[in-house]
Amino acid sequence: MSEEFFSALRLSTALGSAIVAGFFLAFSSTVMVTLAQLEPRAGIIAMQSINRTVLNPFFMLSFFGTAILAVILIWQASSRLPQANAIFWILGAAIYVLGSVLVTILFNVPLNNSLEAVQATDANSFEIWQNYLRNWTFWNHVRTGASFVAAVLLLP
Repeated sequence: MSEEFFSALRLSTALGSAIVAGFFLAFSSTVMVTLAQLEPRAGIIAMQSINRTVLNPFFMLSFFGTAILAVILIWQASSRLPQANAIFWILGAAIYVLGSVLVTILFNVPLNNSLEAVQATDANSFEIWQNYLRNWTFWNHVRTGASFVAAVLLLP
């Protein structure tokens, strides 16, 4: 792989990580704060709608496309380990895959699936909503941080 192509791969992965970090940051700092201020029924309905809407080509390409680039980068950077920065590139790419994609699959998606099954008018919707907000937002903070750290590590 040429040096120019490798640099483009690394910078594309860093940019994708930064875009995803920004997306997750917007949720943690604005969307979830706003939804938490709503009456639980309205918050549940709004989040259910958001969870269906986010499954669109732009988000999927940004999120999973960056993961594919990260895996390729790990493979390519491994052959460059004598270089001082190669370990940062490998760590950055691995942090994105583990801290963003794997956390999403293991924590946020199951929480979303559980919320989708809730009727907003259920008697226990307040408790369900409070639990969802706390847990989903915590794991979103993890994803945000991981995506940001990945972008920073991929830059040097």
